[in-house]
Order: sequence, then structure tokens, then C-alpha cells
Amino acid sequence: MAPDATLSRLPRTQAVRRALRSATRPEAAADLLFLEAWEMNAPFNLATLLRAGQIRRANPALAAEIEAELKSRLFGANMV
Repeated sequence: MAPDATLSRLPRTQAVRRALRSATRPEAAADLLFLEAWEMNAPFNLATLLRAGQIRRANPALAAEIEAELKSRLFGANMV
């Protein structure tokens, strides 16, 4: 995904919105948005898998927050 395309999209989770407030470099913001997009729809190719793994290892708490938020949305929507 091109950096401009990543940065132009809005975050979909509260966890990433909070994390973006402290992101000081565009590359860091792009990584956060990439991780969120990957958590939502993980494509299976080596490049994205490696990048997502690297970002998850660097931000384990954020990765867990994103995953929990997405799961609560999924299961919350299915319970209605």
C-alpha cells in the first residue's frame, strides 16, 4: 500500500486514534494504520505478514487493543 494512501485513510478503532495522537513521524502513523487494516482483513502474503508481525512485536499492547476492539464489534453486532 502506498504511504499516501495509508495516511489519507481515517483510523477505524479508538485504539489507533489514541496511538496516532502520539505518533510523531508519518512513517509511524502509516505503520499504525497498516496494523489496523491488517487486523481487520489480514491478507496472506509474506510481505504483509512480516510487516504486521514486526509492528505487532513493537506494539504488543496496541495490537491487543485493536484485536479486542474489533472482536467486541464483531460479537456485539452478532448478538443483536
